[in-house]
Amino acid sequence: MNEQLEIADPRRREFVQVAAAVAATLMAGAGTVQTAAARTMPSRAAAPLGPIKQVDAGVLKIGYVDMGPASGAPILLFHGWPYDIHAFAEVAPLLVAKGHRVIIPHLRGHGTTVFRSASDPRNAQQAALGADGIALMDALGIRQAVVAGFDWGARTADIMAALWPERCKALVSVSGYLIGSQAGNAKPLPPAQELQWWYQFYFATERGKAGYAANTNAFNRQIWQLASPQWKFDDATFERSAASFANPDHVAIVIHNYRWRLGLAEGERKFDDLEAKLAAGPPITIPSITMEGDANGAPHPDPTMYRAKFTGPYDHRLITGGIGHNLPQEAPAAFAQAVLHAAKLA
Repeated sequence: MNEQLEIADPRRREFVQVAAAVAATLMAGAGTVQTAAARTMPSRAAAPLGPIKQVDAGVLKIGYVDMGPASGAPILLFHGWPYDIHAFAEVAPLLVAKGHRVIIPHLRGHGTTVFRSASDPRNAQQAALGADGIALMDALGIRQAVVAGFDWGARTADIMAALWPERCKALVSVSGYLIGSQAGNAKPLPPAQELQWWYQFYFATERGKAGYAANTNAFNRQIWQLASPQWKFDDATFERSAASFANPDHVAIVIHNYRWRLGLAEGERKFDDLEAKLAAGPPITIPSITMEGDANGAPHPDPTMYRAKFTGPYDHRLITGGIGHNLPQEAPAAFAQAVLHAAKLA
């Protein structure tokens, strides 16, 4: 009876296939180029993330998922925009299966993460998001963790690793070193590169702010398609994450993030010292793995441009097979394998 149920249940069968893929890559060892496993796995195969918990952390009440044994070595996974915690729905069970405690927070302006005070600025400068990660660790009593992410989440993890290396055991960062500065962002780029940032310039206008507020889901679905042109996600997969865009501060946070980058919006003075350190381009000294998909349609630096920023044990992995910007969701086995390997490098 149990054998028949296991064979007949496609969710169980697909999860076992992904787990087997991770085991195979672990046995094979690290490689510069890897072919993604289970990229076409349908959304129904995603294991439930579990209940959303809330914790007061700094200025936020952060919504997060906490999976695996409380005694397990902790891993923090940070999503990007316009995505949410479900980017790690297939990654988390693979890490838990290896005995890790996996914590996946909603970034400010997403899901159930809200500001504790109505008077706090809806600020999304880079230092604020990095400080959110440390505040979450403090609130949960976590001294040190592996940190990993993509897009905004990769930048958050990079900042944590650069400014608080004693708190970060190892790092996995999709698209590498994403720490920047307002001064650096002020420099014009060649036209082809500027074209990729069309939404940044759109958000710089009041028309863009109103347009994003009026068409949030349609806008974000278009970003998904442009950033991952070969990812054939279904409606259910998108709608699952789109629920997180209904956050009352979502539009304000997204608009501020991109306006701050261009120097069109002020940050908070309390972050001035941190931003000064980040503007200097601090090296990342902890064990690190950077990753890139071979079909990333979003703006991203060439790996040779940031290699020197990583001065500790290091590996870069190109994931082939039409993998776009949302690497953890498009190639969950490859991302999980990188996180597990980074933990071993520490």
